Amino acid sequence: MAEPIKLSDVRFAAMNLLAIREHSAKELLEKLGRKFSAPELILQVVTDLKGQNLQSDERFADAFIRMRQQQGKGCVLIKMELRERGVDGYLISQLIDESEPAWFALARDVLIKRFKQTPVDAREKAKQMRFLHSRGFSSQHIQAAFNSEYDVQ
Repeated sequence: MAEPIKLSDVRFAAMNLLAIREHSAKELLEKLGRKFSAPELILQVVTDLKGQNLQSDERFADAFIRMRQQQGKGCVLIKMELRERGVDGYLISQLIDESEPAWFALARDVLIKRFKQTPVDAREKAKQMRFLHSRGFSSQHIQAAFNSEYDVQ
């Protein structure tokens, strides 16, 4: 017969996950759910960790946004990924402002890094626009990236 699952075991596992990186509450619930078959204990642990400010969706989202920006990802993609990870829409809108100049600069930087020069024809421009779109940039950011010349020799 298997030993009963203890609250301390679930908390220890949760703390280990949080020591590696920030996790959203939803991620923590899912990961602990795969390891332990005690949903009520898992929920209690995650709730306690939130109450003690050891788990914070805001901290998670902030770190996640910075990481994805460094990877050259746009705000549309980042917002979608945060929603998938259970971050509240209101919190997302507080942390990501699409009109911030940093998003326009990032789109331009990603374009320069990938393509080095302006497109020679409409077909090449469409290819470059699709690339930025796949990276999660809004059409507003994409248009702005093309409005400035970016030849880098």
